[in-house]
Amino acid sequence: MTALRQRKGGRGKEPPLGAEFQSQQSNCCSDHHPENILHGDWSWGVIIWTSVGWSVSVGLGLLCCIYMATLHENDLWFSNIKEVEREISFRTECGLYYSYYKQMLQAPSIQEGLSDLIHDNLTESKRTINLLQRMNIYQEVFLSVLYRLLPIQSYLEPVYFYIYTVFSLQAVYVIALYLTAWLLSGSWLAGTLTGIWYILNRVDTTRVEFTISLRENWSMPFLALQVTAITCYLRPQLTDLQQKVMVWLMYVTTFCFCLTWQFNQFILLVQALIIYSLDCLDFLTTTQVTTLYLVQVSSLLSVWLLQFCNSMILGSLVLSFIVAALFIRHCQSGLKTGSPLVRLGRLLLHSAMVLLLTVTINYLAKKALQLRSDEHIFKFIKSKFALGPTRDFDASLYLCEEAFGLLPFDTLERLAGTLLLYPYILTLLVLSGTLAVAALHNLRVKGGAAEERKGAVEGRAGALRPDVAYNLLHTLFFGLLAFSTMRMKYIWTGHMCAVAAYGVCGKELWTLLLSTLRCNSKVLLRLVRYAVPLLVIACLYYKFWPKLMEELSELREFYDPDTVELMTWISTKTPKRAVFAGSMQLLAGIKLCTGRVLTNHPHYEDKDLRERTKQVYQVYARRSPEEVYDIMKAMGADYVVLENSICYERRHRRGCRLRDLLDLANGHIMDGDGENDQDLVPATHPRFCEEVKTDAVSYTALFTRTFQNKTFHVYRVKKKRKKSTKSSPEPSTSQQQDQAL
Repeated sequence: MTALRQRKGGRGKEPPLGAEFQSQQSNCCSDHHPENILHGDWSWGVIIWTSVGWSVSVGLGLLCCIYMATLHENDLWFSNIKEVEREISFRTECGLYYSYYKQMLQAPSIQEGLSDLIHDNLTESKRTINLLQRMNIYQEVFLSVLYRLLPIQSYLEPVYFYIYTVFSLQAVYVIALYLTAWLLSGSWLAGTLTGIWYILNRVDTTRVEFTISLRENWSMPFLALQVTAITCYLRPQLTDLQQKVMVWLMYVTTFCFCLTWQFNQFILLVQALIIYSLDCLDFLTTTQVTTLYLVQVSSLLSVWLLQFCNSMILGSLVLSFIVAALFIRHCQSGLKTGSPLVRLGRLLLHSAMVLLLTVTINYLAKKALQLRSDEHIFKFIKSKFALGPTRDFDASLYLCEEAFGLLPFDTLERLAGTLLLYPYILTLLVLSGTLAVAALHNLRVKGGAAEERKGAVEGRAGALRPDVAYNLLHTLFFGLLAFSTMRMKYIWTGHMCAVAAYGVCGKELWTLLLSTLRCNSKVLLRLVRYAVPLLVIACLYYKFWPKLMEELSELREFYDPDTVELMTWISTKTPKRAVFAGSMQLLAGIKLCTGRVLTNHPHYEDKDLRERTKQVYQVYARRSPEEVYDIMKAMGADYVVLENSICYERRHRRGCRLRDLLDLANGHIMDGDGENDQDLVPATHPRFCEEVKTDAVSYTALFTRTFQNKTFHVYRVKKKRKKSTKSSPEPSTSQQQDQAL
């Protein structure tokens, strides 16, 4: 209320838009808000009601944790299958990350385990790499050390300690979303509705039950906690001490988020754009903007130090953008002065200068660091929006996967089925309109640096608090990201639950609706705010409780005998230092189950590894046995594993099968009926993965079949090429490969 009294003090400025409405918002603490105790309200009613709210948040978090763990157990019968089957269940890159947890536990000591990770020569043959620098595996290191130190080895297996930790983070995730909704609305009923929606929309909010080790399952709870801390930090009622506490919480949560996911820089870039937009629209003070930027920078630099000066972080777009935004903002001191048209023109010029400086800084940084680790991501973005060539192998690998396509319509149908989509859209429309009106009002209000005082946010934001404005732009920006790339929906849908619950339980929408109906009163407002969420919860319980019970009663069992047979054969019939070549996904499992050396793996954020993977995949292209042999020997491979599911793939359409991508990259005509580009030519050799099975002399002279079942064929690469083998008829292509290797 301090800011309102300042406005009435006759300073000669235009009164804030929606001042009466803001007064209702400022009275949010009259409800049972989580901040009440912090502000000295120690009445029994507040203490009891707040305690109930916290208890419900913990209860919902534990319910989500137990629910996910039960689904995982029921789907795999995890407690009853063999250890090799448990490890095979960690599919693709999940197996690679879990293998380092296993490796740390098997090391004679923590020090030796860390040394092996820093000087690793098992993950990529003929190379020694620093895994702590290359990958985000500090969580595996931390858990392995914790498991060694805690007295739990006698009654809790290492794998259960790992998966229970990940499922527990889901509880943290739900609690963070719960607190965000509670802070926004002032009612813990909003948090309750958020948690329920998150659980009911499990298919679209998380995939933790079948991709346990994925980096996003570690990082998303910390991102949600960071959003909660930002929401609390932007509330105007905080004291200086409370703001400092929030800043530290923002730093810690942002640091943990960045440390656990290699794509942190792209998520933080979106956040930086949100902060920049709020700054331009005059919703945040200079201190708040600078603090939020510096929290991001300090977190990234801390991770940069822990990851042994990983150049990918220094060359990230988000760091370049923040430096550019702060520098241009410092140089343009009169940005927020003048008439509305002048201010708008200055903002456009300011944004153009920030964009230009960002591109320049990022280009120079990557040139200086010789950074090419993340170029495949930009190739994917260019190809996705038709801004670049579509034959690039790395970009096509992403474009052809459904997860990297547009958000399918059935996602919205499922969200609507749980009554989540409708209040979310309504909340979005009302808040977006309020944001636009408040932004226009801020443009009309004259003032400069003098107006950037501590209470300015309350006055100028009018009907929209800065914490609400941040969460609105957060859900809008990440919603657009989710619609463009389906895999990013998991960042959006969880926060979507909190925004929708805020719309149902907050005062803003109901005040507007009741005022429109000319029946607005405090009693009716409070009645509606509590009755409607309770009614929604009752409807959800009636509709979905039987379905949840039916889902929990479904019992399945892990069954993959061909892969089990392969892993058993590798463990018992091949040397411990044998080098295996094959698909990225399979090799991750081989690393986990057998500990053998790999030629390539699914962690794709390295240019040399991407080139190496493309070369290994030539076993599925139309290449001569001599060329494939040379590639395998150059990488030190002793065995190559061929998968029928890739060689005869039918899952993808023509043009997206792996063999098609290789044909296009090699300039060859694709298999099957359909059009081909005019510059493509017929290959001079049959497809290697098919022809090697015929046991022709030219193939048996170089490769010996050592294992096969219905799914896999394993060939041993012979030590020396026999003189009778023919030279390659495609010397130019082979020379290019040798140069790349």
